[in-house]
Amino acid sequence: MDTLRAIACFVRVVEAGSIAEGARQLGISSAAVSQSIARLETHLGVRLLSRTTRRMALTDSGTVYYERVKHIDRDIEQAHNAIASLQAAPRGRLRIASTSAFGRHVLAPLIPDFNAAYPHLTLELLTTDRSVNHIRETVDISIRIAPQLEDGLVARHIASIPFLFCASPAYLSRAGTPHAPEELKEHDCLAFRFPLDGRFLSWGFIRDGIRFEPDIRVAMISDDIDVLARMALADGGITRLAAFIAQPYLESGELVSLFEPGRDERVRAVSEPMDIYLCVGHRKDVTPKVRAFMDFLDGRLPPEWRSR
Repeated sequence: MDTLRAIACFVRVVEAGSIAEGARQLGISSAAVSQSIARLETHLGVRLLSRTTRRMALTDSGTVYYERVKHIDRDIEQAHNAIASLQAAPRGRLRIASTSAFGRHVLAPLIPDFNAAYPHLTLELLTTDRSVNHIRETVDISIRIAPQLEDGLVARHIASIPFLFCASPAYLSRAGTPHAPEELKEHDCLAFRFPLDGRFLSWGFIRDGIRFEPDIRVAMISDDIDVLARMALADGGITRLAAFIAQPYLESGELVSLFEPGRDERVRAVSEPMDIYLCVGHRKDVTPKVRAFMDFLDGRLPPEWRSR
């Protein structure tokens, strides 16, 4: 019996929640997965899974066994990487999950250069604003904003990116230009809603060292920040955009930036920045390929964004 293969089938089925989904992720048939687990149970002399036509659950023995073997694949890969790092450049697959906007506007233009520097790596970029499970989705690195951080992840702060409040010249001509965050309650505001739990991404400001969130009048909502930018371009109201999204529109004059103390002496509050974190599932997951990407990103992010 191929014990490691059988263990891999067992772990994947447990984390996927069903034999069918585990088989799909492994790229083999459900029958093959069932047979591997059955052989493993025979070898151990215990039942690991309680299976019926409608549900599957771990037995007590299965729970104990899963806790002991769930990291075997990772440990083996780390052992291989440790040896490979002594002999060759990082290789294999590197799967990166990122918030949609940061992945689309920041990472996507940089990744070809990283790929050229490490030709033995195969890069996969997953862009999503939902919660990503590192183990279940075999993700090596996730790039997250502060509200997406979760217990159990190892998070490293890598950037503080300015948030800019923007509107089109036509909207401001029609509705007037606000000079303080408190005036936002008198304007049409275009807000971002997290797709996972329906929360709004709060509009935070700092004044005299104190953080506050002004009341706003939400006129339109989207779970895609680029959609909000398009709404603002269409004279829909005021929205808050990360600098890497807003800058091209500001330079072209299609949008105007608000609440900038250097431009308007009446403004005494500044927008709270967007903090970006690079996350791994465990400290042991900082393999040579992960370290290579971390070092690459450190060297390519704009200096003004760098973590303090």
